[in-house]
Amino acid sequence: MENILESILRAIQQTSFLEWTAVILGVSYVISITYKKMIAWLFALISSSIYVYLCFSAQLYLESFLQIFYVLTAIYGWLKWRKDTANKQIISWGFKLNLVNISLSSILTLSIGYIFSKYTNQANPYMDAFTTIFSLIATFMVARKVLENWIYWIIIDAVSIILYSSREFYLTSLLFTIYTLLALFGFIKWYKNYKLINA
Repeated sequence: MENILESILRAIQQTSFLEWTAVILGVSYVISITYKKMIAWLFALISSSIYVYLCFSAQLYLESFLQIFYVLTAIYGWLKWRKDTANKQIISWGFKLNLVNISLSSILTLSIGYIFSKYTNQANPYMDAFTTIFSLIATFMVARKVLENWIYWIIIDAVSIILYSSREFYLTSLLFTIYTLLALFGFIKWYKNYKLINA
C-alpha cells in the first residue's frame, strides 16, 4: 500500500502544468455536462486539444487520434446544444437501440482487440479496445443528450481504473475513480430530470 501511495505522490509531483490543466478541464467538463451547461463543450475542446499534443509528444499516436475525435465531438456537441437551446430535453434510446449499440460495439471491440493482440505488442488489447470503442459511442450519446450515456461511462471508467492501474498509472486510475463517481452522480441527476419531463 505504501508503494502505491508513494507512486501516486511521485506522479503528482512529476505531472506537468499542461497535463494538470487538461485533467482539471476534463473534470470540469464532466461536472458541467451533468448540469447541461454549454461551457462543458469548451472545457472538453481545450482539454482534448491539450491531450492531442501530450499524446503525440509521447508517441501515443492512436490515443492522439482518439483525442482528435473528442475535439471534433466537442465542436459537434457545442453546435448541437446551441441549436437545441430551447429544447433541453433528455432522451432515452430504450432497450432495443441500446442492445443493438452494445452488440455492434462489442463485435467491433473483439475484432480490434484480436487484431491488436495478434499483430502488435499492445498491453491489454481487449480491455483497451473496449474503453476506446465504447468511449467513442458514449461521447456521441452525450452530445445527443441520451440518458444512458452515463451508464456506459460508469462501466468504461470502472474498467479504465483497472486498465491504468495494471500499467502502474496510479494517478490516472485515481482520476478515473473520480470520473466513475461523477458519472454515477450525472446519471442520477439526468434520470430525475428525464422522469420529471416524462412523468
